[in-house]
Amino acid sequence: MTFDPLYHPYPAYRTPAYARRGMVATSQPLAAQAGLDVLKRGGNAVDAAIATAAALTVVEPCSNGIGGDAFALVWIEGELHGLNASGPAPHSISIEAVKRAGYDAMPSYGAMPVTVPGAPSAWAELSRRFGKIPLAEALEPAIRYAEEGYPVSPTVAYHWRKSYDSYRNVLQGAGFASWFETFAPGGKPPAAGELWASPDHARTLRLIGNSEAEAFYRGELSSRIAAFVQEEGGFLSEEDLARFRPEWVEPISIDYRGYKVWELPPNGQGLVALLALNVLKGFDSLQPGDADTYHKQIEAMKLAFADGRKYITDPSFINANTEGLLADDYASLRRALIGSRAGLYDAGQPKGGGTVYLAAADGEGGMVSFIQSNYMQFGSGLVVPGTGIALQNRGRDFSLNENDANRLEPGKRTYHTIIPGFLTRGGEAVGPFGVMGGIMQPQGHVQTLMNMIDYGFHPQAALDAPRWQWTNDRTVLVEPGFPAAIAQALARRGHDIRFALESGSFGRGQIILRDPATGILCGGTDSRTDGIVAVW
Repeated sequence: MTFDPLYHPYPAYRTPAYARRGMVATSQPLAAQAGLDVLKRGGNAVDAAIATAAALTVVEPCSNGIGGDAFALVWIEGELHGLNASGPAPHSISIEAVKRAGYDAMPSYGAMPVTVPGAPSAWAELSRRFGKIPLAEALEPAIRYAEEGYPVSPTVAYHWRKSYDSYRNVLQGAGFASWFETFAPGGKPPAAGELWASPDHARTLRLIGNSEAEAFYRGELSSRIAAFVQEEGGFLSEEDLARFRPEWVEPISIDYRGYKVWELPPNGQGLVALLALNVLKGFDSLQPGDADTYHKQIEAMKLAFADGRKYITDPSFINANTEGLLADDYASLRRALIGSRAGLYDAGQPKGGGTVYLAAADGEGGMVSFIQSNYMQFGSGLVVPGTGIALQNRGRDFSLNENDANRLEPGKRTYHTIIPGFLTRGGEAVGPFGVMGGIMQPQGHVQTLMNMIDYGFHPQAALDAPRWQWTNDRTVLVEPGFPAAIAQALARRGHDIRFALESGSFGRGQIILRDPATGILCGGTDSRTDGIVAVW
């Protein structure tokens, strides 16, 4: 990939980071450093990713936790591997049972939307298959942060406060007391620079490390998790936890202007990013800062989401026909729907056929794209007493409509927003990339990739560029720094353009690229967060 490392088209001038022996990029400096420390102690990129991921559950708990899900793309010895560690709904739940409990839609908080947490299984499985050091050693930095405490970073403190302000209004009842005891000690969330510690979190991480996650799924922790969820009216059982295993899956890809863009297959929404890019690659002369280019990006994204929302769910229940959706002839049909005005689209008919992200690389060619989340900030609002485990609310995305592909069913994995990405060229790794943040994630993938591949931006510039976010119908949010002239031109094309007051909803990304000739690593970290690129 050719770019000028000193060229930055936007006022927030930052250059990319370079290294040779190792690199870890994520949204919180202490977590990135935890991964780099593991690399320096003899670990590889996989060990570094695990260490960083575990540390993020401590140093950025407002975005992820031990009780969340995870996905990974791993490049090892010239091959790309995909891991889906998203947990299913309980086997005793059903649409009828949820409706009998008084709900017309899946609730956002409490025990009802709690699904099996997959993140600890991802750490253990990655360590078992590809790691060079014991899992317990990889988790040690996170354990130390949780035991000894650490000063909270500014962006984390900001989102922690927002979550607290929301949760104190919506989390009512004794079952939520443990959340406030854990994350708002003394009746308030920690401010930037204040120390926060969680000895319970540390003990749990030590149990996970020493047992290679067996204690979480088939031991002391699993019984405590299940008992607490059932006390709170949920359905998760010890059997649900015991029968869960993460799944190795074949990544899916498209060719985009000489590169292969890789995502994980459904139940994740990575397919949406590939659908949009497949449409966009048929347009020539896409230029940065051009209203027509933005228009085509937005329309391609809307087409992709229309298909994604119809077809993406657990493939064990419904096959999304990925091959047909990603076929070039199908992309041509969808591309032809894009006119000069903002449109509204239905899904097509192809032929048969709150989140943290991190990127890690070592000096031997190993690279990891990893993402994990509790969903909606801290998740369900339930923290298992005495463990520090904040349980996710991923089940909130299930539909209670029997006719929807993503309808709630026992043992089913829901449509998942969190997606890691990876680039290759000519059979060689180019590197991991990702942008966290709900439905912003595939939109962030498309925008950052085009910034690099189409426009020649270096990774830092690609991440810093002002972003847009389609939300629904013809509504498009744009960042405060988005060019006003472009926004006005898009509005004249029929887009409902709205300037956001802050950049918090536009995702936070990381990128690491490797030069195949020299092995030199080049990385960027999103200016919208506290993150760093830790280098060696």
